[in-house]
Amino acid sequence: MQRRDFNFELPETLIAQYPPTQRGDSRLLVLNRQTGEYQDKKFLCLSELVFENDLLVFNDTRVIPARLFARKESGGKVEILLERVLDERNILCQIRSSKKPKPGSVIVLEDGTQLVLIERQLNFFQLQLSSNTGESLLEKIQILGHMPLPPYIKRSDESIDLDRYQTVYAKQAGAVAAPTAGLHFSEEMLETLKNRGVDSAFVTLHVGAGTFQPVRSDKLEDHKMHSEWFNLSESVCEKVNKTRATGGRVIAVGTTSVRCLESAAAENQKLKPYEGETDIFIYPGFEFNVVDALITNFHLPESTLLMLVSALAGREHIMQAYKHAVDESYRFFSYGDAMFIS
Repeated sequence: MQRRDFNFELPETLIAQYPPTQRGDSRLLVLNRQTGEYQDKKFLCLSELVFENDLLVFNDTRVIPARLFARKESGGKVEILLERVLDERNILCQIRSSKKPKPGSVIVLEDGTQLVLIERQLNFFQLQLSSNTGESLLEKIQILGHMPLPPYIKRSDESIDLDRYQTVYAKQAGAVAAPTAGLHFSEEMLETLKNRGVDSAFVTLHVGAGTFQPVRSDKLEDHKMHSEWFNLSESVCEKVNKTRATGGRVIAVGTTSVRCLESAAAENQKLKPYEGETDIFIYPGFEFNVVDALITNFHLPESTLLMLVSALAGREHIMQAYKHAVDESYRFFSYGDAMFIS
């Protein structure tokens, strides 16, 4: 398939710049992946669309304040976007500056902390604390960092983002982008679903900045996916097996949950516990072994995430649903509305 097969016209006015007033106060486009039929609903109606014995699989990664403002020793401004924490003294990151620094260069954080550029790894740079002060680099980031809003949100981060660009169940710190399908869920909705007999499970995938990287190859087969760390426990595998045995559906909350589940089952079509890296690229033609349904936001044109949802529901069904969403002025991307692909 070609990258252009996943292009669509999106008015800039539909890109959500702020979250809705309350969690769950969003629209929900419900798409039947078998027939392509869709319905317009409210996200709060989700509790009527999932049933006893269904299993919701959430990603409990926690977004860290991964955007840092710094300067070169010469005084030039530098912006650092963390990709991942390697250990207590080293991080992998993207660097924005008028001229890319070279290995050995010193970068100074706002509190005077000095970082040394160790090496460049393709689009990323490894930075290291210049001295061992006993304080971890992650602790510095938690104090000095800003929430890493996506590039299509054309504003600086604000106090509201500390809460709303984070799921209510976020637990494992390490993501530099939110698993945005989960942003719609409030504590009250989770309790309502639980009372209806809907089970839940939690995986961890630390979303990296690579999630925003465009597909540059014309042919999908030539695209190389970024790598992300994830963890899938034995207890989640047991819940998935129980769900299938009782006739329930495995419903992934977000594309990151899909990547976890399908990566762990990719080797022999059987779900097993796993901890490590995944660079799985899911696009039409992919055979799903675990996921039956998906709750997700609306994604960028020609993005790997749009290709993933097209693999689950079919490209034609997705593109028709997206056209309807544009025509009906749904809000797009991280702070936007949601889809339920069932």
